[in-house]
Amino acid sequence: MRAFARQMTERAKAVAAVGAVAAFWLAVWIFAAALVAQPLILPGPGAVALALLRLVCDGGTWAILAGSGARILGGLALAAVCGGVLAGISSRSRAFARLVAPALSFVKATPVACVVVLLLIWLGSARVSIAAVFLMALPGVYFSLVEGLAQVNKPLEQMFRLHGVRGWRLFCAHTWREVLPFVLSCAQAVIGMSWKAGVAAELIGMAVGTVGECIYQAKLLIETADLLAWTVLVVAASWTCERVLVWLLRASGPVAWRAAVRSHGRGLHGRAGAADVAELALAVGDRAPWAPALDGLVLNVPAGGRACVMGASGAGKTTLLALAAGECAPCSMMFQDARLVEDASALDNVLVCADARVDASSAAALLRLLVPGIDVHACTAELSGGQRRRVEIARALLCPGGAVILDEPFTGLDVAARDATAEVVLDLLDGRTLLFATHDASDAQALDISDIITL
Repeated sequence: MRAFARQMTERAKAVAAVGAVAAFWLAVWIFAAALVAQPLILPGPGAVALALLRLVCDGGTWAILAGSGARILGGLALAAVCGGVLAGISSRSRAFARLVAPALSFVKATPVACVVVLLLIWLGSARVSIAAVFLMALPGVYFSLVEGLAQVNKPLEQMFRLHGVRGWRLFCAHTWREVLPFVLSCAQAVIGMSWKAGVAAELIGMAVGTVGECIYQAKLLIETADLLAWTVLVVAASWTCERVLVWLLRASGPVAWRAAVRSHGRGLHGRAGAADVAELALAVGDRAPWAPALDGLVLNVPAGGRACVMGASGAGKTTLLALAAGECAPCSMMFQDARLVEDASALDNVLVCADARVDASSAAALLRLLVPGIDVHACTAELSGGQRRRVEIARALLCPGGAVILDEPFTGLDVAARDATAEVVLDLLDGRTLLFATHDASDAQALDISDIITL
């Protein structure tokens, strides 16, 4: 109750602050209007309110506003699609980015009026607002998405790809979540600008039946109150549009993640059984020149076998496991560094990469077995280091693939927790090949591995 009362008090203070600011500027407006004493130049708040009420009560106003809004949103949607496609290609081709970026930078720096005049010559007044919004919004969308795609967490993307999460599922589970903050920032800047560009294009082009035409007619007739009333309507429409679209974009992140989790294992075969296990055969050669210990190494783990790669830190264990994983992908792999979606639950982190035959209840049961007392719906960011490691082990055990690759899985676990975890790993291997890296011989003993590769 105290927290609720405190929250309501804070909200009341915020409302009071907004009201005080509004009252201040209203007083300034009244004073300025009285000082000018010319309604044709600066009408008072009362005259503008009456004009606004008249427009709101007129059904034609809403039809005009809806028509202009539809054209503006159409141009914005076209810019979003084209900007997304161009940004996606640019993230994969530097040559394409070098060609596109200067042209969009030029468009970004071009005044709206110049763009509108050129579009009027090329397209006429009927389609000028859509084209103007498209050209004004496209650079912002493109550069925001390019920056967002450049900041995508590459190790986490590698983890998803290795576990068979690709295509639209990779986009929903990872790419969109990573890019969304940049999209939100872009939306808050571009939507308002799009309304200004669209109405300016209608005004300059004098398109019939548009908000721009109404503003132009009010200017010709020196109906300043009507002009200000239309301005208020445009600002309100722009503000509402921005709030709705930003809310939808914010909601799209969790929705996309849930879609990726629900469709786990789609497009992949079921978890390998004894007949489908993978053989790990790899001649390293000169594929890892930065790891001299691997020079000339030949890795050969028979199907269903177990091997341990042992050596000091920096000897090349992680490199060898990464090369092996690349040979047998999709496979089940636990990385040395933590690769979890921090703001998602432990259960969802396991399910998103799991085999299609794994349901939520069985994944939750495995998590509770590996991590006694865990809240499977808690965000992984709230878990301890040892708990997080065991969540990653659970994910590796439930992923599709004929081989399980574990890189220092017992880091941060005490002896009892390690032994209990090792027992679960052995029970759930289901005949699959196991490749394991550690610097501690007792870890290999816990997993009953006698084939030791020393680096």
